[in-house]
Amino acid sequence: MKKKRECMKKNEEEQIKLSIFNWGPCVTHFKCDDAFIDLLIKEGKKGKQDYRDKLAGQIKEEIGYSEESKKLILPRLSQFIGVYDQAFERYQSKPYETKPEYVLSALWINYQKQHEYNPPHDHDGRLSFVIYLDMPKKLEEEQKNYVGKSCGPGGIQFLYGEGPRDAVTTLSFSPKKGDMFIFPSWLKHYVAPYKSDCTRISVSGNFHDQVPINNVINFAPKYLKNAKK
Repeated sequence: MKKKRECMKKNEEEQIKLSIFNWGPCVTHFKCDDAFIDLLIKEGKKGKQDYRDKLAGQIKEEIGYSEESKKLILPRLSQFIGVYDQAFERYQSKPYETKPEYVLSALWINYQKQHEYNPPHDHDGRLSFVIYLDMPKKLEEEQKNYVGKSCGPGGIQFLYGEGPRDAVTTLSFSPKKGDMFIFPSWLKHYVAPYKSDCTRISVSGNFHDQVPINNVINFAPKYLKNAKK
């Protein structure tokens, strides 16, 4: 049974609640509000860049967000990343030696359909995330009826190392609408296929802690910049 530690971070507008899972690397779960979900869907529809050649997934429709859309979405994303950073320091029981200054290097929307999936893979960058924008009722029913040890239809499973038979080396979820997971970019994970004839929408992205390419957006919250040694 997963043990969680709950903590709260209050920003200028609202509280962001997260769960930290006591398992290997620091993986956190957030719940996104409807307004942010609507913004991600709306701006995702404007995207025109085919992102498939940049990704490992066996998903036919993966579209990159425009630079204009990224600028609209970034302020809200930066709040979640800031809370993750504070949670990470608690998780490892020591502060950063140098506070990271993040840049958003990739942001794309996934329209996953019947039988499509993402094989085990990792991401570029320092931190990555996934947000689930829509959960079709057909898929919810398929998940309820699933019996097995894996993450189930349309689920996500994180993979960490190898160990003895009784070691816990995986962390699995059956995502719901509004679920957001932030995790280290190097952490391998996969997304399972499903049999239902429906489309599940999610958004993924990567943050670097320095400028690796020209096409990045710097957000570094003030409290991170001020704390940087």
